[in-house]
Parts: sequence; structure tokens; C-alpha cells
Amino acid sequence: MKALGKILGLVLLGLLLIIVALGFALTHLFDPNDYKDEIQQLARERAGLDLAIGGDIGWSLFPWLGLELHDTSLASVATPEQPLANVRMLGLSVRVMPLLRREVQMSDISINGLNLTLVRDAQGRGNWEGIGQPEGAAARAPAEPAEPSPDGQRRPVALDIDSLTVRDARVSYQDASTGQHLSAESIELSTGAIREDTPVDIQLKAFFGVNQPVVRARSELRATLHLDTGAQGYRLEDLRLNGEASGEPFDGQTLNFSAQGELLADLASQQAEWRNLRFSANELRGLGELRVENLDSVPRFNGTLSVARFDLAAFLRGIGQTLPEMADSTALGNVELVSKITGSQNSLALEDLDLKLDGSQLRGRIAVTDLSAQALRVNLTGDRLDLDRYLPPPSEEQQAATAARDSEVQTEAILAGGGTTPLPEQPTRHAWSEEPVLPLDRLRQLDVRLDLGLNELTVARLPLQKFSLKARGAGGQLQLEELRGGLYGGQVNTSANLDLRPAVPLLTLRQRIAEVAVEQLLEAQNEQVVVQGRLTLDANLRTRGNSQRAWVDALAGDISFNIANGVLVEANLEEQICRAIALLNQRELTTQPSGRDTPFRQLGGSLTLQDGVASNRDLRASIPGLTVNGRGDVDLRVLGMDYRIGVVIEGDKSDMPDPACQVSQRYVGLEWPLHCRGPLELGARACRIDQSGLGQIAARLAGDKLNEKLQEQLGDRVSPELQEALRGLFRR
Repeated sequence: MKALGKILGLVLLGLLLIIVALGFALTHLFDPNDYKDEIQQLARERAGLDLAIGGDIGWSLFPWLGLELHDTSLASVATPEQPLANVRMLGLSVRVMPLLRREVQMSDISINGLNLTLVRDAQGRGNWEGIGQPEGAAARAPAEPAEPSPDGQRRPVALDIDSLTVRDARVSYQDASTGQHLSAESIELSTGAIREDTPVDIQLKAFFGVNQPVVRARSELRATLHLDTGAQGYRLEDLRLNGEASGEPFDGQTLNFSAQGELLADLASQQAEWRNLRFSANELRGLGELRVENLDSVPRFNGTLSVARFDLAAFLRGIGQTLPEMADSTALGNVELVSKITGSQNSLALEDLDLKLDGSQLRGRIAVTDLSAQALRVNLTGDRLDLDRYLPPPSEEQQAATAARDSEVQTEAILAGGGTTPLPEQPTRHAWSEEPVLPLDRLRQLDVRLDLGLNELTVARLPLQKFSLKARGAGGQLQLEELRGGLYGGQVNTSANLDLRPAVPLLTLRQRIAEVAVEQLLEAQNEQVVVQGRLTLDANLRTRGNSQRAWVDALAGDISFNIANGVLVEANLEEQICRAIALLNQRELTTQPSGRDTPFRQLGGSLTLQDGVASNRDLRASIPGLTVNGRGDVDLRVLGMDYRIGVVIEGDKSDMPDPACQVSQRYVGLEWPLHCRGPLELGARACRIDQSGLGQIAARLAGDKLNEKLQEQLGDRVSPELQEALRGLFRR
């Protein structure tokens, strides 16, 4: 037996020596470079590859099957003029014996100078098409499946690689149909030993670029990879990604970013998950979880997102985004959010959103249902929001125009103060700005649906309670379906439509104001309070253009209004009537007027607007002891008025303030004329007794007095018909 064992040992030793000798002979006597043409032809026939080997082929046979290629390029046989890959050097080696057991044991894999270029032409064809499709593949029978394991399942290939090193690699993608160009350059990849059930350390560095818009980014990734090739499961734990980006969207600024967490991929179920995500972008910090499904078809993702409190305005400025000037310099300085997140390749939604913005809290949903069309959907409710903080402050032009108008009004107010001075002149300065208001091009592209409900909204200094807003926009039309809220003890309800399809936009507006305190409304707009009371108004207006001036110049429509239980501020009609009566009585006033305001029960009428001028012919006010009728025009273009008012004394219901203007029965029923002219802000302070109308009253009173004397002298000798004719004669 010893002899047999010795013989077997010698035989095995002899066989090993023969194999070694054959391997030495093959590797030293056989030169694969002599067969480059055959190798290239084999690659073309079996793999659809156009292979060009410019350098020498280095190789070894046993115990390592080694291969080293230099200056090699690959292309699809369908597009040989468009190389798919170039590599300066590729070196790898595989142990021969483990291959027989379907085990891949490799030494270091080294790739240097890889340049992978993917190109899609204008017809949508890629330069990678045809690779892996041998010539005549359709005519040949399919390859035999791999030998199954004893349990009937296909035996997976077991990997065992000492390391993988990639140096100075580049990957680019170009699409001629869109002009898009993506690239990854200076790629450096290194790993530890790659083995089943053994953690693999990975380090990757690269520079990324895109041309639409131009963006450059540097990134570095470190992680530990866990492989389960049998179950097609992969896990990157302790993942750390960081880098920085710059380019056109950042306007010379730099975005520093980082992300950490654990990334899992299950290719059997086509799912991936990012757990314990922690990320940052400049001063922004957040946490989250992300899950992706349908990796092989139409991926969809969902997860959670939490962003800690940060200064949004500073963040946007830090990445080169120019913010419009806002009235409050601290606006957008305090933002945080918590939300669920869902989406796909062309959609993104924040569900169950809890957003805190500068002391306001909003909840609901914000979604872009179609990223390519920028289809925005917003459904939010909240406690309060001061929109004025985010609107632009008045421009220098507006401030100068306001100051000039205020100066003009103050001058006219001084002239109007005594009530006996001449009427103020009509203003001539246009009161509105010609600056464009709306970004028309952007609005024409809008696809938006907005539903907003707030306990309180402040806009244009108006505090709206229980506010509700519903708006829609698509196809160049913006519709304000509802704007409703409580205001100063009353209600406001507005609807509007902006048609952007014509070159000059068309705007229509319907508004209902019910029981709103008009003096608070005027104060909120920094307007002079000329009237107090509860305002009810119905308006149906239309205009066109894209500036305040254009809107006012083209303004047309109808308005009806009524103010109940109010006061004409600094408008003492009693004083004006007293002066008129004293003038007719040819007496001088001996006392100063005791009050400056005139209370009324009702004040109402209607306005017809055309080209920015509002005409009224039916003003009527009910004042204790008086009835007021009015007619005239209000020029909204210059905020001026030219108005005539008739005051009718209903009877001697109270003592007049001065003996010189005691009301006798003959004054009852007469319409005492007032003329109001000048800046609209002066209100009743721009009103005077109409001297021409007062002369007509004097003539009528003289006729009445003469008629009384005739009646005394003639008595019953004059027929009633003649008496009425005489009265009419003297009243003309």
C-alpha cells in the first residue's frame, strides 16, 4: 500500500509538472497577439462588438487565468463610427480550478483610463444598441441553461475578488434630439475584497456635469457594501455622501450638500429603500425615509421628510436665487416643515404637510402633478397669514406720486377750509403707475389649482376673517372662483377672471361687500376718512392691460352702493344751508358752526363707469330734517370729482344754529344747491354753495312773496286756474 501511495503521489506530481510545463509553454510559446484578428472577429460574431485592440495583449494561464489589455476600444457593430468605450489599460486574473465549481476567485481588477460614451442620435437610436446580440442570433437555438444544482435550483455564481480599482474614468451621455449632455469625469473607485457575506468598503469620487442648465458638481461617497447575489439583495450601510455644486442656477454661488444613512436594494422585488436619511444643503438640515418601487419599469417613491427650522431667504440667496424685494426684511426667515412625500419621474407631492412660516402654521397638500407642465396643486388650511409681509413695498415712483398728490390735497384742503373760499381746481396729475404688474409670460403657462382656507389673512392691510380662496388656472385663463371672508364686521365675496390669451389681457371682476365699516376700510388704505357707516356694494367691472394706469384708464362697468347709519366727516351741511339762508335773508351770521360732521340714515346710489370715469345720477342721502340728491362724475384716473348736490329741507324740525338762518315755512321743499369739485380725498370739504343755483332760489322766493300779496289783494276774485299760472310764472 505504501508503494501504491508513493506511485500515486509520483503520478500526481508528474501530472502537475506536466500541467505547469504546458502552462509555461503556452504562455511563453503561444502569443495571443498573433490572433488579434480572430479575437476581434469572434467578438463581432458572438457579442455584436466592434473590438479594436491597439496595444499588446498580456496573459497567463495557470494557476491564474490572467488578461491585460492596452489601448482597447469597443463599439456596437451597428454604429462602428461611434465608439462606446475606450480603455487605456484593463487587467484582471481568475483562478482556473474554482471556475469548474462555478466560483469566481479573482485577484485585483484594475481599470485605468476608461472612457464610456453613450450617444443617442436625433432619431432616438443609441450607440449601445446591438451589443450582446450575436450575428444570426435569431436563427440560432437559444443557449442551454446553466447546470442546475442537485436541489433543482440554478446555482448562483460565487464572487471572490481581492479588490477593484478604477482610475481616471469618464462616462458621458449625449442626446441629439434634446441637446442634453450629462457627464461624470475623473472617476476614482476603490474597494476592499468583494466576497459573499463579507462587508466591502467602497470609496468613490467623481465630478459631474450637465449642460441644460450648466451645472458642475464634485462628490465623494464612502460606504460599506453587503452582497447577497443569490437573493439579489444589496445594502450600503454607514453611507456618507458629500460634495458641492455650482453653475448657472446658482449665479456664482456654491451649494454644499451631504447625505447619510443606509441604502438597500432588492432587485428580486425591484425595490430600494433609504433608511435613516440625514441630509444638509448649506444651512438647511433635514431627516427622512425614502422607498422606491418598480425599479425596472415606472419607478414610484414615497417616504417622510422633516426639515428643521431655517432661514429660507438666506438659503435662497446662498444658492444664487434673487428674491423680489419684500415689505418685511425678515420675511421667510423662520421656516420648518414635516411631511409625507410621494412621487414618480414626473410628479412630486408633499402630503399631510405641516408647514410653519414666520409664525403662521399651514397644513394640507402641495403637489406638482406634472413636472414637465409645472402643474401645481395646493390645498392648505391654516391659522393666519400676513401676505403684506411678502409683497413688494411701494416703488420710488409710487411714493413720489403719492407725496405729490398728498401735497396737492393738503393745499386744496387749506383753501377749502373756510367753506367760503373758491372751489378747488380739478387735479390733473395721473394717480396710477405705468409699471407692469403681472408676469404675463409665466402666468400664461400656469396650470394651477389653489384651495386655501385661513382663520385670518391680511392682504392690502385688510384683515379678512374666516378667509376662503379657490382659484384655477390653465390654458392662459386664470379664474378666481371664490374669495370670501369677514371684514370689519361685514362680509366680502369676490370672483374674477383674467384672460391672458389675447396680447392685451382682459380682466373681469364681480364683488359683493355687505355691511363693512367704510371708515376702517379707508383707514386701512391710508385714505382720508370722508364718510363713516356700514357699506353694502355690488360691482360688476371689466378692464384690460397690465398696469395700474392701464386698468384704470380702461375701467368700465356698474356699481351700486348704500351706506347706512353713517356720518359725512367734516361736512357740515347744516352750516352750508345756514349760510345760504342767511344770504337770502340778507343777514350776517353771528355764531360759529357748532359741529363739523353731518350724520345720515342712508346714503346710496349707482355708478356707471366708462374709460376710468364713474358717472352718478341718482345719489340720495337721508339726513334728519334734510334730503340730499346728487349727480356728477368721479374721474378715477386723477382721483378728482365734479359733483352737484341738492339739499332739500323737509321742515323746521330743529332750530338752526344762528338767528340769521332761521328756517321759515317758505324754505321747506326747496332744493339748495351745492357744488363739489377737486381732489376726491377732500370729500365734502371741497363742496360750496352753488351761487348760480342760489340766485334761482332767490327768484323763486321773490315770486312766492309777490304771489302771496296778489292773493291778499284779489282774494276770491281770481280763479284757481289763474292763481296756479301765476305761481308757475314766478317759479321759472
